[in-house]
Amino acid sequence: MSVTPLTPAPVFRGRIGRDPRSGHYAVPRRYRLHLSPGHDACLGIAVVHALLGLDEICPVTVLDPVPDCPDGGHSALRPLYEASAHHYRGPAVAPVLSDSWSGRIVNTHARDITRDLARCFPSAAGPQLYPCGAEGETEAVEELCARSADPQALPEVLEVLERRLSAHSHVLGDRLTAADVEVWVALVRRDTPQRAAAHPALWSHVRRLSAHPAFGRHLPGRPA
Repeated sequence: MSVTPLTPAPVFRGRIGRDPRSGHYAVPRRYRLHLSPGHDACLGIAVVHALLGLDEICPVTVLDPVPDCPDGGHSALRPLYEASAHHYRGPAVAPVLSDSWSGRIVNTHARDITRDLARCFPSAAGPQLYPCGAEGETEAVEELCARSADPQALPEVLEVLERRLSAHSHVLGDRLTAADVEVWVALVRRDTPQRAAAHPALWSHVRRLSAHPAFGRHLPGRPA
């Protein structure tokens, strides 16, 4: 279950390592993720974090699945928001990437966060989630997945993904990338027998990813 904030929260877009003037250097254990299992954006970040094996490098605080504030925010995040935005009175929502050195928020934009984790803390044993030269294709899949939230657009989205996965083992070819994470997050809660029958390659891929520990451990109802 997710809760929509009554008023929009500010978007923090600080980037790790992108702007030397920001002081956000790629230092292990400097940053912390604050994630809610009830939020799709948090689900994608949690999967990327697990695929990269970042438990020690970037610790995670797991919030309650259902926000505990009437405005749709989390009381545990309020000190971070108040420290990061002057006279802040809006909802304190996840996801949040915070900086333990300053006690402030670095970023609340899910795709910024996953890109910076993969770029600044790459894993020698993990997948290359954002391969060079595939930026345009990755962004196209992200846009496609965003459209899947619209019931009228969903059938076309499923058809496009079915064609991709009928030709290749993964969304962008023959290896796991962030595009597969995007598709899994967008569709994992929408699997039905009717859709599975109509799009066998796509739903087979979703179920195959769900069997991977980095994905399956974050499914609703499973222990983290």
